[in-house]
Amino acid sequence: MAQPAREPAKGSCSTPPMHTEDAVTSVHPVDEKLHPSRLVPAALQHIAAMYAGVVTPPLIIGQACGLDVAARTRLIAASLFIAGIATIIQTIGIKGVVGNRLPFVNAASSAGIAPMLAIAETNSKGHQLPAIYGAVMVAGVFCLAIGPFFGRLLRFFPPLVTGVVITLIGVTLMPVPVGWAQGGDKTAADFGSMPHLALAAFTLVVILLIQRFGKGFVKQVALLFGLLIGTLVAIPFGMADFSGLTSAPLAALPTPFAFGSPVFQPAAILSLCIVMLVLMTESSAGMLALGEICDRRADARTITRGLRTDGIATLIGPVFGGFPTSAFAQNVGVVSLTRVRSRYVVAVAGAALLVLGAFPVLGAVVSLVPMPVLGGAGIVLFGSIAVSGIRTLSEAGLDDSSNIILVAVALGAGIIPLAAPTFYEEFPAWAQTVLGSGISAGAIVAVLLNLFFNHLGTRSRTAPALKSS
Repeated sequence: MAQPAREPAKGSCSTPPMHTEDAVTSVHPVDEKLHPSRLVPAALQHIAAMYAGVVTPPLIIGQACGLDVAARTRLIAASLFIAGIATIIQTIGIKGVVGNRLPFVNAASSAGIAPMLAIAETNSKGHQLPAIYGAVMVAGVFCLAIGPFFGRLLRFFPPLVTGVVITLIGVTLMPVPVGWAQGGDKTAADFGSMPHLALAAFTLVVILLIQRFGKGFVKQVALLFGLLIGTLVAIPFGMADFSGLTSAPLAALPTPFAFGSPVFQPAAILSLCIVMLVLMTESSAGMLALGEICDRRADARTITRGLRTDGIATLIGPVFGGFPTSAFAQNVGVVSLTRVRSRYVVAVAGAALLVLGAFPVLGAVVSLVPMPVLGGAGIVLFGSIAVSGIRTLSEAGLDDSSNIILVAVALGAGIIPLAAPTFYEEFPAWAQTVLGSGISAGAIVAVLLNLFFNHLGTRSRTAPALKSS
């Protein structure tokens, strides 16, 4: 038997052996603090990717409620402000309490636009936003109440299920950049015109060339360079709109209850709580996707803390003029494409959103990026999300015929709303809300089929991807 090692004599200069854990000083890419020369451009890339999505809900809701330009500007500023707060909380967080501490962007989700428009239509002018905000606040409380249960259910989300959901995130979002590439405004006379399509194609080609021939950090920020070059090319052709710079106020901090005190209507509350379930599903899917991309899988506790952030932001958002808050898949695509996984990059982007919300004129500068330019870049972004899902599915045991059937049916269910938008129009309103989102529909089908094939009446054949808390 080997003799135990002797202790060094007192006064000896011998150096004790270094333990392996002491020798390892490397930092996980998620926790890496980049040099400002890399951090700032990477953060700007996130802002450029998400800006159009953040301002879409307040623009549409503001117009539907008959707000003037100044009021719509305040509404947009409020959305940017709340997005900044939510993103900082999500990325930095308080360990074990709130925030998933991943490079995860939170902002007002477009998924809530349809039911909020329905609430606006059933209320008279002046009472529309208060009714919307009352329902949103209750939805935030609802998210906080049931969020922990989502974390405990994650053992039913193995790679087989998460792969389907991640793929659907990319596939179902593809109409968004396609619409941007055509000009963004479907009511415009030049929607889908060749100049718009040419600018989108030019931006896409620039990104591909930088990705092919760029080196190091230049290659990582190919998306940002594509957006910048595409915008510069658009200016001489009159395709960049500078009107926002002249109409936006220099500074406008969000004012509590500027649009009226919240009003609580049962029907409106019910519809927004259903939407919140959809948003929680999509947010959980985003965290799962980002965990895979960052090589730091999102476990049950991570999902719970992330959803808690969603709930807090959704609850306090209406105080300043915000809307239901959830994950932004655009930024998951940025992380997947650039492989810059530092959460501090996204935290800086969140701080920038705060500044943009406080100084609307700065946000107007960001909005100079033409829609076709965003469309060309968005095709790369959302496509890369789908690729991440395919990569996850490749590890999910697709040599099993049952798993093949599961993936086939779940993908089909998720693509139905995309292929046939009116498919569910005869269903009850709550079913249209849930099934009308390809992401939530595909996720529900994938979970149920996984239970049927791999859990009920037999030992689970697919190892869970996540540990339950």
